[in-house]
Amino acid sequence: MEDDLDEALGAVGPRLRTLRQQRQTTLADLSATTGISVSTLSRLESGTRRPTLELLLPLARAHGVTLDDLVGAPPTGDPRVHLRPVTRHGMTMLPLTRRVGGIQAYKLVIPASSHRSEPDPQTHEGYEWLYVLNGRLRVVLGEHDLVLSPGEAAEFDTRVPHWFGAADAEPVEFLSLFGTQGERVHLRARPKTKHPPGPSE
Repeated sequence: MEDDLDEALGAVGPRLRTLRQQRQTTLADLSATTGISVSTLSRLESGTRRPTLELLLPLARAHGVTLDDLVGAPPTGDPRVHLRPVTRHGMTMLPLTRRVGGIQAYKLVIPASSHRSEPDPQTHEGYEWLYVLNGRLRVVLGEHDLVLSPGEAAEFDTRVPHWFGAADAEPVEFLSLFGTQGERVHLRARPKTKHPPGPSE
């Protein structure tokens, strides 16, 4: 069992390097996204640093893959895709996409709580879109302090200090689309509405 674990962890480094190269991301860019130092990232990829859960979670999110993908967990025999939720900073995050690179989609749930969290704005490389499904989401973005209700959306450059949490004691569910800097959602224009000809036409 110990040998199997060592073998699985030993394969993490090459996978991390391949994922980063496929995304055409530098170690410096990945460090800015994850908060993990360049030297630690380099040692992880070379296999000289043993991966831990605290290191693998932000890397899995940055690369848009599951932890199973990083450690090469064997398939369960079930052909359906099971994307596993991850809990970070009191929020449950469910990845909705599995592809490497491009814009990644997540569903996030902030549970009901009588304790209101104090904003702790963070910055990192990227661009993000939020869409509220249920509840009221408080978004602190630079000097702005907003409350989004169901059906409302926001988009922002994640280099601007930002934080989000529940606006009240009720749970919040929202969608997040996250892309690296320079990526944008591609919107298709609606077809022109044909107006009936007027009396003078």
